[in-house]
Amino acid sequence: MSYTKRPDGRKFDETRKIKIQLGVVPNADGSALFAFGDTIAIAAVYGPKPLHPQHLQDPSKGIVRCNYDMLSFSVSERKRPGPSRRSSEISKVTEWALSNVINLEEFPNTVVDVHIQVIQANASTRVAGINAASLALAQAGVPMKELVAAVSIGKIDDKICVDLIKEEEDYEDGEGATDIPMAFLPKSGEIVLIQLDGKTSPEKLREAIEAGEKACREIAKKQEEALKEAKG
Repeated sequence: MSYTKRPDGRKFDETRKIKIQLGVVPNADGSALFAFGDTIAIAAVYGPKPLHPQHLQDPSKGIVRCNYDMLSFSVSERKRPGPSRRSSEISKVTEWALSNVINLEEFPNTVVDVHIQVIQANASTRVAGINAASLALAQAGVPMKELVAAVSIGKIDDKICVDLIKEEEDYEDGEGATDIPMAFLPKSGEIVLIQLDGKTSPEKLREAIEAGEKACREIAKKQEEALKEAKG
């Protein structure tokens, strides 16, 4: 029997309710909260600022440093405090995704620090973090080519689903679940992140990318609206 109904009643191509708040960390240069339903991420941006120690400086461009972590109370099974292998990997892929849009050549010898904390988790945490970071960078006035929008797409049995929840990630019937987090530059259509946790066919992967791009265009609209409202 194929996957016919999502646990929370959403359509297959529907994200959870999106919530965005800007300026949530007063002492940061830019900050934002981004939520897919009950998955909530906060990002704070500091910089561009001189990079220390000096021997790490690049006279041709600045660098981006990302630090992603989940608070120990963000999940029902208590997480050990401090960085894990998973959080280090997510920090790195977030860094790569954001480096594609920041005009790093405009501020040589500097660093932009991006801190992402997941304060509540129900799957799709890395993509919520990327969306929060993109908004925080924009609010900080860091020069960017365009916003980054991210979403997790899942192949649950034979269906392509947008914005997975934990119950769907853990689905084991039929063909099981494959999680495909992705991030797009909505205007240019460029993919700046795609990961595959599980198995899928080339055809289903193409279908997942199309669903991801469509969802990310909608997410980007909400990001732009929030930034316009914040400017007043």
